[in-house]
Amino acid sequence: MKAFIFDMDGVLVHTDRFHYLAWKEIADARDIYFDERINDRLRGLSREASLEIVLERYHGAPLSAADKAALCAEKNDICRRYLAAMTPADVPEGVRETLEELCARGCRLAVGSSSKNTKLVLERTGLLDVFDAISDGTNITRAKPDPEVFLKAAEFLGVPPADCAVVEDAEAGIDAAKAGGFIAIGIGPAARYEKTDHSIHEFSDLLTWAPDLT
Repeated sequence: MKAFIFDMDGVLVHTDRFHYLAWKEIADARDIYFDERINDRLRGLSREASLEIVLERYHGAPLSAADKAALCAEKNDICRRYLAAMTPADVPEGVRETLEELCARGCRLAVGSSSKNTKLVLERTGLLDVFDAISDGTNITRAKPDPEVFLKAAEFLGVPPADCAVVEDAEAGIDAAKAGGFIAIGIGPAARYEKTDHSIHEFSDLLTWAPDLT
């Protein structure tokens, strides 16, 4: 392997609680039942796909495409208020040190996230300068499990997919990695997914078999 491509939410940082609170606020304001179990189904999906799941229990007047777009924008505004308050202290233990060691070994690093807030989060947490490339919701048209976000990341790195490992915590992300011809590494819930090529329990476990290309 010559490169690692990381999903952001749930891998590099944990912003699930912010997304949950934002969707919960949207749902509560419209008398839609929403809980953490439903929120778990949104893992790795685009904002638009997530909204469709949130609306499964909606019983109000039919919503137009413009209405749904407005709800997505409202959710994003709420979420960005939470994300803007993040600091380097929100990076889980071992993540920053592991990324620095991968860089020292000559590995190329990229982020592949469907979130349009990727750069905001990376900037607020002090991780932005660690990565050689960022592919996110601002430069893709298809969300995971489509492999576009990872293929773009590999393209930006100049490394073919077969030489890249994707690190994901969501099944949709693993599916996207496999569809794109990448090595799929699962952490968190994705570590138990049958399509995962390699499973890790801690982020630092990457160092046990990452190559030294220097």
